Amino acid sequence: MPMLASAAEPADTLTVFMIGDSTMANKPLDKENQERGWGQMLSMHLTGPVRVDNHAVNGRSSKSFLDEGRWDVVKQKIRPGDYVIIQFGHNDEKSKDPKRFTAPGSTFDENLRLYVKQARELGAIPVLMNSIARRNFPAGQEDLASESDDHQKEWNVGLSEMPREGKTLVDTHGAYLDSPRKVAEETGATFIDLNALTMDLVQQMGPEFSKNIYMWIPADTYEFCPKGKVDNTHLNVLGAIIVSKLAAVELARNVEGLRPYVRPEVYNLNAK
Repeated sequence: MPMLASAAEPADTLTVFMIGDSTMANKPLDKENQERGWGQMLSMHLTGPVRVDNHAVNGRSSKSFLDEGRWDVVKQKIRPGDYVIIQFGHNDEKSKDPKRFTAPGSTFDENLRLYVKQARELGAIPVLMNSIARRNFPAGQEDLASESDDHQKEWNVGLSEMPREGKTLVDTHGAYLDSPRKVAEETGATFIDLNALTMDLVQQMGPEFSKNIYMWIPADTYEFCPKGKVDNTHLNVLGAIIVSKLAAVELARNVEGLRPYVRPEVYNLNAK
């Protein structure tokens, strides 16, 4: 009972809670680890009496985050006027894993509605986002015929051959991108299309330059990953800074209560 009473009291400092998966989560900093979740870097774009409390966890879906009691932990900490950023999808897509899988238009939407409803019951303002883009440039016939293998050989990551790539970024999330938008429309919650923003970013960067924001790690470079790594889902330090800045700008544009807390050099308050 005391915990509930405390949770109902107004807070001096605004808290932005974050719930989601590994693309948002805090990552360890030991052994020169270069991986970061974009939620881990969001606070660098904020100022004033506001803090980020990032509860996103690697491998979690909207279902497993609930089933493991992680949402219950967040609810105990929420105070009226706080914000909850909700971003799931990557692991909800894993149809072969019943502990994580949800279906768009059905169980995925139901879980998102529950988060929105319960956040509001505690006096918090929910913000729904969809999944960030995966770096996915499949090769077409023209690409296969013209592409040289030379640039692939420089990535000594223990793989016999890297897949050839094309020039056009192709979505991998499908209908899972629509559920947050639809639930936001149904409930009147704010929706931010972070997938569209990151798809545009990665496509503009192109297949080669975009490797610089994902976990493409050459061998014999960092202690955490001596054999190197090729990961087109998770962001490195630079990528997380860039994506978190995109998110901060959209929060300022779409969430009036958070606008004063976004650094003016990040978002021009006079911008239309």
